[in-house]
Amino acid sequence: MNLRVAVIFPGQGTQKPGMGAPWRDHPAWNIVERAEKAYGAPLAPLVLDATAEDLSRTNEAQLAILITSLLAWEAIKGDLKSPIAFAGHSLGQVTALIAAGALSLEDGLRFATQRAELTQQAAIKHPGKMAALLGASIEQAQEACLAAPDQCWVANDNAPGQVVIAGTVPGLEIATSAAQDLGVRRVSLLNVDGAFHTPLMNDAAEALLVELASVEFLTPIAPVIANDDALAHVDGWPVRLAEHVRQPVRWRESVLAMIAAGASAFVELGYGGTCCGLGKRIDPDIPEYSISDPASCEEFVGTVLKGNN
Repeated sequence: MNLRVAVIFPGQGTQKPGMGAPWRDHPAWNIVERAEKAYGAPLAPLVLDATAEDLSRTNEAQLAILITSLLAWEAIKGDLKSPIAFAGHSLGQVTALIAAGALSLEDGLRFATQRAELTQQAAIKHPGKMAALLGASIEQAQEACLAAPDQCWVANDNAPGQVVIAGTVPGLEIATSAAQDLGVRRVSLLNVDGAFHTPLMNDAAEALLVELASVEFLTPIAPVIANDDALAHVDGWPVRLAEHVRQPVRWRESVLAMIAAGASAFVELGYGGTCCGLGKRIDPDIPEYSISDPASCEEFVGTVLKGNN
């Protein structure tokens, strides 16, 4: 069987203390050394020694996730020939652009830091919260948000039965109450301090558009699926990345787009396996592989890739 692999990367929320430790003695660790040189400050402590409290801060969490995902990509890229597409959930979209060669490691790190800082500033200026509607359809989530017009919006369409809404604190309270009235079986508040991927991030989007004007983007080795429209793109990323912070993450549609393009397997690179879990809910017939450490990398290469050659 000719395995046509789509490479995917997780976003914020998947961080855990010590998640980079298994890679410490692996040749892929050179990516950390390169990242530190580009960043101009130590980054290894974020994936080795940072506490849960350290990783609760947006900037630290996002850098740790990005680096851990790039460690896995560095380890497998020599064996994973010609991916059919790349994609990433929220922050993971930045990782996908770096892995695909559209964005340099230096510019990717710089942008990830700016993105974290600017969205955090927007969250302070325009307070908000996010909640997962478990068991909800996208239509139920949209209807619930209509109960709080211009105060609550769909932020993530992750998978069937897993939709996230976000808005102002009073707006979210109204919308979650409406969701329960519509029959949504469970509402779970997310441990975040902002309404990300909503119009409350407008200030961050406008500032990022200015920052991205001077960033060079190259042609990726394979198309990258954008969160905002669930379509494959090879250019137009400055505007798309700026808009991304105030537009919903259309992950369910992104996965379906990669399947429609011919993906016969998904490989998630980074800690946690969250995207694989969502993928199984979107299409349980497509194989999903999570690579989070050298052992899972070796197993995938030895049993899956070599078995399909």
